[in-house]
Amino acid sequence: MRSVVHFEIPADDVARAKEFYRSVFDWQMQDMPEMDYTIVRTTEVDEATQMPAAPGAVNGGLMRRSQDTPAPVLTIDVESIDQALKQVEAAGGRVVRERTEIPGMGAYAYFTDPEGNTLGLWENG
Repeated sequence: MRSVVHFEIPADDVARAKEFYRSVFDWQMQDMPEMDYTIVRTTEVDEATQMPAAPGAVNGGLMRRSQDTPAPVLTIDVESIDQALKQVEAAGGRVVRERTEIPGMGAYAYFTDPEGNTLGLWENG
């Protein structure tokens, strides 16, 4: 069984979205300008691993809305993105974004399921 480990919320106006989630839910934001991305902390993290300290908790990100990610995306942890994408296609899904490396962290990809929902895959580096 694979866990949901991250979420992403696309926005047309990222500054407005950051203020909304900060003011309504008290989420902490950390801009990553080199990636045009904002890390969202919904819960405290373990300082050593930077993973949520509370069991079952998930942190995420805000990004500019795109054709690939028009709606919120749940990201699933996998051992091998390449293998998972093969399984996605064999089961009737479609690759939206091939494996993309994030240096020093891992890799991600996006796919759509047979119902047209976009989801993400994450492989630790």
